[in-house]
Amino acid sequence: MAWLLVIVAGILETGFAVCLKLSHGFTRLWPTIAFAAFALGSFGLLTLSLRKLDVGPAYAVWTGIGATGTAIYGMIFLGDVASTLKIVSIGFVIVGIIGLQLSGSAR
Repeated sequence: MAWLLVIVAGILETGFAVCLKLSHGFTRLWPTIAFAAFALGSFGLLTLSLRKLDVGPAYAVWTGIGATGTAIYGMIFLGDVASTLKIVSIGFVIVGIIGLQLSGSAR
């Protein structure tokens, strides 16, 4: 259950990163509100998961999911450049996330 919270928190991290860009420096109301909601949810779920998980693997998985999700979203929806190196690098991050999740120990 704790790892599921980390995964959802990572997905919410993607949401707050994208909304941060869409807010244009907090000058647009709805993306700013969405940023705050996603950030609060993401940090809240991560905090709950850390009651059961070691901080190193949990934090690394959380940031990895957020970074990967944000990069993929940017390439698909925001016109970010999609290069072979970028896609291969995202693959390495995903492999790292899986490895860290498998290595994380629950207390």
